[in-house]
Amino acid sequence: MIQKILLGALITLSAWSLHAQSGSTLFGALRARHIGPATTSGRITAIDCINERPEVMFIGTASGGVWKSNSAGAEFRPVFDDHTQSIGALAIDQSKPDIIWAGTGETNVRNSVSVGDGIYKSTDGGITWKHLGLKNTERIADIIIHPTNSDIAYVAALGHLWNANEDRGVYKTTDGGKTWSKILYIDENTGAADLSIDPRNPDVLYAAMWGFRRSPDFFDSGLGGKSGLYKSTDGGQTWNTIHKGLPQETLGRMAVAAAPSNGDVVYLTVECKSQDKKGLYLSTDAGANWEKVSNDNSTTIRPFYFSHMVVDPQNDSILYKVGLNLAITENRGKGFRFMPGSVHSDIHAVWVNPNNTKHVLIGSDGGVYESFDRGRSFKMFMNLPVGQFYHISVDDETPFNVYGGLQDNGSWYAPSQKSGGISNADWKATFGGDGFWSFRHPTDKDIVFAEYQGGNLVRYNKTTGMAQQIKPYATGDEAKYRFNWNAPIHLSPTNADRMYFGSQYLFMSTDKGDSWKRISPDLTSNDPKKQRQKESGGLTIDNSTAENHCTIYTIGESPVDGKMVWAGTDDGLLQVTTDGGQNWSNVTANVPGLPKSTWVSHVEPGRFDRQTAFVTFDGHRSGDMKTYVYKTTDGGKSWKSLATNQIEGYAFCIRQDLVNPNLLFLGTEFGLYISVDGGTNWARFENNLPKVAVHDIAIHPRDHALVLGTHGRGAIIIDDITPLRQVTPEVLAKPLHFFSTAPTILRDPGAGGGWFGGQGQFVGANPSSAAKVVYYMSKRHTFGKMYVEVWKDGELLRTLPAGKSAGINVVEMPTSMEKPKSAPTNNRQALVGSLFGPNFPAGEYQVKLIKGNETFESTFKLANDPTSPHTAAERKVQYETTMRLYRLNERLAYLYDVLADVEKQAKAVSPKSKGKLKISVDKLAAKAGKEKDGLVFMGGDGYVNEDEALREELSDVYRQVSSFPGKPTNTQLQLAAKMEKTIADLDQRVQTMLNTEVATLNTALTKAKLDAIKHKTFEEFMKEETKTGDAASGFNGKWVLSQFR
Repeated sequence: MIQKILLGALITLSAWSLHAQSGSTLFGALRARHIGPATTSGRITAIDCINERPEVMFIGTASGGVWKSNSAGAEFRPVFDDHTQSIGALAIDQSKPDIIWAGTGETNVRNSVSVGDGIYKSTDGGITWKHLGLKNTERIADIIIHPTNSDIAYVAALGHLWNANEDRGVYKTTDGGKTWSKILYIDENTGAADLSIDPRNPDVLYAAMWGFRRSPDFFDSGLGGKSGLYKSTDGGQTWNTIHKGLPQETLGRMAVAAAPSNGDVVYLTVECKSQDKKGLYLSTDAGANWEKVSNDNSTTIRPFYFSHMVVDPQNDSILYKVGLNLAITENRGKGFRFMPGSVHSDIHAVWVNPNNTKHVLIGSDGGVYESFDRGRSFKMFMNLPVGQFYHISVDDETPFNVYGGLQDNGSWYAPSQKSGGISNADWKATFGGDGFWSFRHPTDKDIVFAEYQGGNLVRYNKTTGMAQQIKPYATGDEAKYRFNWNAPIHLSPTNADRMYFGSQYLFMSTDKGDSWKRISPDLTSNDPKKQRQKESGGLTIDNSTAENHCTIYTIGESPVDGKMVWAGTDDGLLQVTTDGGQNWSNVTANVPGLPKSTWVSHVEPGRFDRQTAFVTFDGHRSGDMKTYVYKTTDGGKSWKSLATNQIEGYAFCIRQDLVNPNLLFLGTEFGLYISVDGGTNWARFENNLPKVAVHDIAIHPRDHALVLGTHGRGAIIIDDITPLRQVTPEVLAKPLHFFSTAPTILRDPGAGGGWFGGQGQFVGANPSSAAKVVYYMSKRHTFGKMYVEVWKDGELLRTLPAGKSAGINVVEMPTSMEKPKSAPTNNRQALVGSLFGPNFPAGEYQVKLIKGNETFESTFKLANDPTSPHTAAERKVQYETTMRLYRLNERLAYLYDVLADVEKQAKAVSPKSKGKLKISVDKLAAKAGKEKDGLVFMGGDGYVNEDEALREELSDVYRQVSSFPGKPTNTQLQLAAKMEKTIADLDQRVQTMLNTEVATLNTALTKAKLDAIKHKTFEEFMKEETKTGDAASGFNGKWVLSQFR
């Protein structure tokens, strides 16, 4: 009975702890790291620069937030990570350029688009942001700031994509965003797609209004028939349609742009059903009359995705029209030229420098490009890692590789770490198109399965660089296969040769895709009303396979039982087989509180029990933004909701940990959520992880890393989740608890890293090489000292500051000693040689955490790299030799310091001395100075006029031996022995000087009542901070010396 009461108390405390602490507190010092890629970049939605300082750039992305550069793109940093990452519009107040407005919610309304939550404003150049309302608009297409009154701004709110809502239209503020008035509203289906202003007369506004709707299986541009072009001449108080000369039929999406240099010239792109009437229109009388000037494909293509124009600020005849390619006319639309083929297609944003109109920035599905010749040639910014992964996976290489597919940027893989960091060049492409699922074969290291839209599956060979199509096709009387835009691939966890692929049927292959066996009937509703993809688009047909419906979307084979397979469909059916596909059960009706036809976004079979499974459903494509996540423990007969109000955003995926069944990871539109109690409580992980959509999650079984496929910030890794695996109610009940950690691998030094490429290239971070002391505290430490001591063999090595926060704390100890304390030098090579300390030896180390009057103890281990070719015997020789040279460096530094002290003190006392005493003092000063100066090179220019003495020679051989983990060469061993003898001889000479000449002179100085010449002991010297170049070693010298016995 007592045990039950105690267990109940612990569970209650666990729930309280998780509920009370935010993600950043609960997860403490655990941090994510970003590895890119930036070589592909990602979809850009908005660009603005400070006109008078165009090197200051703000970049808005589809789902990767806002980025700022102060260096014309040489460096970028994210400035919007605490907020929703989907950006629809950016606007800098050019009269007060520290003021930036950001409208959230992308308006290039493709099927995978993210959502926004209103408008934000920064008054300090993007450092901080304040939410200013319009929360339910979901998508903001444009922001216009009054050119002479910063308090006045206009917002084009496109509104909800997936359902009707009234928070759409044109809004105006006259008090800097404190309050808003809706000044143009049509109905709940028609939003504002574009705005333009006459800068000569800012009361003149143009608004393009658009009726539209997207559903899981259909898109309708022109919905409701109320799209139109409106004009106001009184700052938005009244509006009138201006359609004279436009098609007299239902209109779709339009883009409008008034020329900044001539307000009478206005351009308009028009979508309508009639092929001969859609295209580019021009007005030369401020919209009173319109004339069609072009129906070039560049002016009519895919209006829902490409409706934006920019007029040259100085020349009203030059127009930039976004599209599949950037179209540029210099004669008001009579003819167009296009950007070069080296630029990624699908252009969405354009900025033209008003002071140098040849300077143009464009944003595409593949990043930002810059031109200085009005769009004839471009360079790409290679430092914006805003890729949109749909899925992510890992392999078992060392280090492991990360694989995934990116929106409009194909499928790629890269190492999870590399000497010098993960560069753009480290990412390798396996196939093109829109990339989705991508896996390396479990046993064949050459084979990667990759996919592009509509079920097009390939088998890529890393060695040959060639890909073979392996998509299954219908034969005989079978119905045509329907593949989702993002059709699922699944590799069996129980059989390395088995893989699955889904259309409306589930297929299985055991020969790497050479042949396929259908193992299910149609698992979807097969509703013909939901199979309208050939008609999708509304006024403009858009049959790209994006609206393919009634398809399998997620597959999961049980790791416990290979015959138990789950399949979820985009039309809301969850099916399971327990006999390898011979029989299937539809268990959807057993899921409580689930709206009909809600998309099954992910199914995760339990990793410990065949009857357990987790599933996420996603209703946002029907306007339902709730979180749906469930668990079954009886094979789908009953389900329990795991959704709580702690979770924000619709759910994309869920993963159960490989070790702890109660540790769950959930990816939603607004980030990563973690539960350590089986889904009862959740907390968002915020440490270096923005509020970005997490579409997929992989857990590495060997390295215990959590790998996230984000839709907007590329691949992100949390390197070690073992502390999370150890969080239990019992742990949460303790005031302090140490977590067990895997041995820290002592990475061998090696060449690598980039060359001198300057800024402008993204490099993904490597995991920390430091040893980690990880502990949990139930409360923050506020009073008294708190620090960590590291011990080895009874000797104190390091004293480190301790983490004092509630939650998980990580104290890092560098695995290398600090650089040796060395004599000064002006030789660059010698300075480099003594810049690094050697690794601590492998073994177990003791940890003492002192917290006020309490002491808590633990251990950690250092281990040599198991993949290294160097034997233990070779390492022993290298370590002993390195430490001998390390000690010699410090001994030489001490002897140099003694000689310098003797010289300095002798010179100081010389003027006060007389006769023979002065002669003796001067003689000693000269002798000490000559010996000292012969030890180091202090002349030259530190570049090409260099020489070397004993200090430089010692530093060079130390560098050679310490930087290579294997056995030193015989020459190096001979040099080490020579150095030892040379410094021993020097030591003897100095000691003789101190014991004879200095001692004798001190007797005479004392008799003359003058200051005696003093010198430090070696121990005193080692404790002293360096004043002449290299720093003190900073760890226990006695322990170092003991390593040579």
